[in-house]
Amino acid sequence: MPFLEVFDLFWKQVIISVKKGSFAKLTMTKTIGKPNLRNIFVRPVYSENDFKVLLKMSYRSVETEDQEDELTLEEAFVVIRSHLKKSFSSVLLFTLTKDVSFKINKKGAGRITESLPTFTAV
Repeated sequence: MPFLEVFDLFWKQVIISVKKGSFAKLTMTKTIGKPNLRNIFVRPVYSENDFKVLLKMSYRSVETEDQEDELTLEEAFVVIRSHLKKSFSSVLLFTLTKDVSFKINKKGAGRITESLPTFTAV
């Protein structure tokens, strides 16, 4: 299945984990080539009225300062999706009930796997 279709299924699991209150962290890994962008981290920011995330872009060079932005989940989706297969080939979702990984292979197909949770508290 093409990776964008599989990623949309993966993102539904992100939304479900937010609704259940079990979302712990999301990390983009496995850089493609040697880009200056090393990682993208997404962490929850809970408040009484709404749910936002803190999206942090971590860079390799010390000349480039890391960026942090507080975004809605929909805004974070756009950023994450824009870096798939250009900068990163893997996205890891950490929840309190399971870890879910999304990977793109060399042929451009996406795959989702699940494992035991890494985090026990947010």
